[in-house]
Amino acid sequence: MSKEFGDGLNQAVQKAFTRPVPKSAGAQMRYLVKQYKGTKVVAQMLRVSQRTVERYVKEQIKKPRPDLAARLEREVKARWQPQIRAKAREKAATTGGIAIDIHARLGYAGAPMDTTDEDRIRHLTVALPPQHAARLFDAQEQGAGEDRLRELTAEALKEVYFQDGGRRAGSLQEVQINDVLDLEFEL
Repeated sequence: MSKEFGDGLNQAVQKAFTRPVPKSAGAQMRYLVKQYKGTKVVAQMLRVSQRTVERYVKEQIKKPRPDLAARLEREVKARWQPQIRAKAREKAATTGGIAIDIHARLGYAGAPMDTTDEDRIRHLTVALPPQHAARLFDAQEQGAGEDRLRELTAEALKEVYFQDGGRRAGSLQEVQINDVLDLEFEL
């Protein structure tokens, strides 16, 4: 299972950063050591030795293995500019909302007689109101998995796009998101 919904939300928030994330492995390692106030915790988190972390901090090693580079970048981005991240989420959840651009196979279920199991590939760009952004960010912060984030996104699309706030498709009971080809969130 890919991490498309959680990663998409994280990438949308990261676009609000006011300073660039450290690029070099040494700078990233120093940032994590400063955040965690020591090399031991960082070493455990990145699954390397404490000595390896110390070498990166002192620039004795400059080029990490691809798997370590990916873990290092992910951990730094997850902790970078927490106040900016919080403000961006707060704004989306209270006033701005969130836009979703999704290209996926969507399935529908209506009233018992209208049930259809024919999925169709659709490309939708929809502005979701703040309450849907709040639900997505709250679920993510509480550790919801990809399946739950997918369900919340499908519910939001059902209410906003397919039912147009209650003006159409009243018998539509469920929208399912399957086979995501492309997904992007924008604050």
